[in-house]
Amino acid sequence: MFSLSVEAQCAMCRAVLESEGNKSTAEGINNGIVYLMAIPYVLVGVLFYFVYKKIKG
Repeated sequence: MFSLSVEAQCAMCRAVLESEGNKSTAEGINNGIVYLMAIPYVLVGVLFYFVYKKIKG
């Protein structure tokens, strides 16, 4: 597929992490937030797929 660069931190979290100067920690927190945000959408998508397949089949 393809990859997009996203920023998912709130302004306060981002300011605190960037003020420490440790970019790898900020990137790790950002990736964790993105994964936590994406999981519910994936689960709902899978649920709708199975419901659609059940109705059509």
